[in-house]
Amino acid sequence: MDSKVNTISDSEHELEVTLTYEEIKPEIDEAYKEERKNIELPGFRKGKVPIDMLKKMYGEAIEYKASEKIATKKFWDIADELGLKPISTPSLTDIDFEKSTKLFFKVKYEVMPEIKLKDYTGLEIEKPVWKVKEDDIQKEVDHILKSSATFEETESIADEKHKITVLLQKLDDDGNAVEGSVTDNMAIDLTDERVNEEIKKNAIGKKVDESFNFEFTDEHMHGEEKHVVNYKYRADVKKIEKFVYPELDEEFIKKISKDKATNEEELKNEIKSGIQKYYDNQSDNIYTNNLLNEVIKKNEFTPPAGYTELLLDRFVESEKEEAKRQGYANVDPKVLRENLKSKAEWNAKWQIVLENLTKIENIKVEEDEIEKLAQEEADKTGISLEKMKKFFQDSNRSSTLLEDKVIQFLKDNNKVKEVDPDTLKDNKKE
Repeated sequence: MDSKVNTISDSEHELEVTLTYEEIKPEIDEAYKEERKNIELPGFRKGKVPIDMLKKMYGEAIEYKASEKIATKKFWDIADELGLKPISTPSLTDIDFEKSTKLFFKVKYEVMPEIKLKDYTGLEIEKPVWKVKEDDIQKEVDHILKSSATFEETESIADEKHKITVLLQKLDDDGNAVEGSVTDNMAIDLTDERVNEEIKKNAIGKKVDESFNFEFTDEHMHGEEKHVVNYKYRADVKKIEKFVYPELDEEFIKKISKDKATNEEELKNEIKSGIQKYYDNQSDNIYTNNLLNEVIKKNEFTPPAGYTELLLDRFVESEKEEAKRQGYANVDPKVLRENLKSKAEWNAKWQIVLENLTKIENIKVEEDEIEKLAQEEADKTGISLEKMKKFFQDSNRSSTLLEDKVIQFLKDNNKVKEVDPDTLKDNKKE
């Protein structure tokens, strides 16, 4: 066998191979056996035609047909031998098969390009930092109370702490009922922030069998055109239910906090702690994304097209599977591809930056690190160490750990600029 690797560009290589007929003879013999299963000739049942007769009658066609399959298999065998690392689907660009003599072929494939990374340390990266407000805590308390509330039917709507059932009638611009536009038994929770404020305001004070009107404006874009539509409705009140909230006593507080709190102050501290953990997690995620985005921006390049397309295929398939699980059958793959294109391109860039950073900074995952983590997980779950190590291997856990180490390296070598999220929001509006 003769083989050589040609460098076409930083991200594209080509493997050129010449194999003697003897080297591919086992695969050729296998091809005859496979073809024999589907061929029948006068005097012979299907699958029983002698191999020598097949070679004489169809040998050239069978071997030519097999040569492409053999070239693909041999490419991967040689790639493993030489430690080649294609990052997308290789393509057979040239093949020359001479029966009983040789097989020559060329395969083009993409590799992780080496890029000269710059400006990936010493950056100042914005990190939004949220602080828990009293209003956040009170909203959570209200949510807890509401989730445990019962209902008491009443005759009038005294305040927003009510749920009403209405018959909804759409009206025209003159206030007349639009035929065929009635919705019966619509439940409206007046405590819900998403409910139109005009509904809340006009409903208060009404009794069963009384009515109130409300309207709202819908603004949306059709291409570059802005459409403004005004809707008018009449709501006939059919049923009124008052929220009856539980008392925030010790028994209730212990139950909902799983014995972590016994009074209102302790409950609010628990809530505050939980919200702050959530905020801190969100803040860290945003900071990490900002950091990676900035590193990629400082090292702008075009990732290999085939690699980007491969990632896009994976993302589309993943979204289709998720849609199926959620019960959405009619998902347009074209729309998905369009929506996920930029995500695929970003991920292709990040994986290339990641690969190059590991080499430049000599960042590795050592065997003892995997062993230690597997032992920790085994101790937690009760699964044997060997099974846990195999799971780590099958799920490519070392790649995840390597990425975590690279991200930690970037965090350790760049500065955090803490910012007020509300200020950021105001700046974006401006």
